[in-house]
Amino acid sequence: MSTILEVQNLKKYFQTPHGQLHAVDDVSFSVEKGQTLGVVGESGCGKSTLGRLIVRLLDSTEGRIFFENNEITHAAGKDLIQLRKKIQMIFQDPYASLDPRKTIADAIGEPYLVAGGLNSAQIEERVLQMMDTVGLARRLYNSYPHELDGGRRQRIGIARALTLDPQLVICDEPVSALDVSIQAQILNLMLDLQEQRQLTYLFITHDLSVIKYISNWIIVMYLGKIVEMSDTKALFREQLHPYTQALISAVPKADIHHKRDRIVLKGEITSPINPKDCCRFAVRCNHACKRCFEESPQLKEVSPNHFVACHLYD
Repeated sequence: MSTILEVQNLKKYFQTPHGQLHAVDDVSFSVEKGQTLGVVGESGCGKSTLGRLIVRLLDSTEGRIFFENNEITHAAGKDLIQLRKKIQMIFQDPYASLDPRKTIADAIGEPYLVAGGLNSAQIEERVLQMMDTVGLARRLYNSYPHELDGGRRQRIGIARALTLDPQLVICDEPVSALDVSIQAQILNLMLDLQEQRQLTYLFITHDLSVIKYISNWIIVMYLGKIVEMSDTKALFREQLHPYTQALISAVPKADIHHKRDRIVLKGEITSPINPKDCCRFAVRCNHACKRCFEESPQLKEVSPNHFVACHLYD
């Protein structure tokens, strides 16, 4: 397989009255074509900011982003317009991401208008075909977002993202606002579309059961840093970082006869504003030692294709 996306030492700092907020701090990874990379972590860990940096909705502070071996870190103008045809985004809230004044036809057809080259009849036919693809009934063609449920609204978001046949789709918690039964429908739809169109996903979520179902690889983030990275099967078989262990222990199980040893994290979360050069998880970690408060651990390969940033494995 070929690498479609590569991120090198990516950083995004936001200026605040109290200093720089390190939203994404020295993140590096790559994604193979046709694969799904899951990005998981608590709210505020920087995973959504990471997605917006890749799709170029935000400018990075430092680092480099490569798409199909071409650097896109500072893409602008015509280059950015062409890039948007290849990289698209599905947003978390299917209602907030849609213009309430536009019908389904307008929402799905807008990318065709922006790209140009098609007349109104051709755009109408493309919109109807896309509605069929994502499972939206054609009778909803002139409906407005407020007339539909969350699942149908998210199908509009998926259709809109796929109109120009992108190769990489950034999925920013696309099922977190939906009921569990609807989540399964949307996830199955996304997997079917991935197989049909050879799509590559960067799937951002805080739900580990979802990430286990859809991802080939997983990176775990904590306060802007990658703390663990591995293929999905290996990560759920053995978690190396104490933070990942706590996350996995919180996943509910259907077996009522199997008691789960839940790891409850205690202590204050380290401030992401001007953080010290130390392990950001140390204040909540049961295994923290003196070195953890004095030196930031580096991401290293502990076993084949299993990386962790923790002093326990030095």
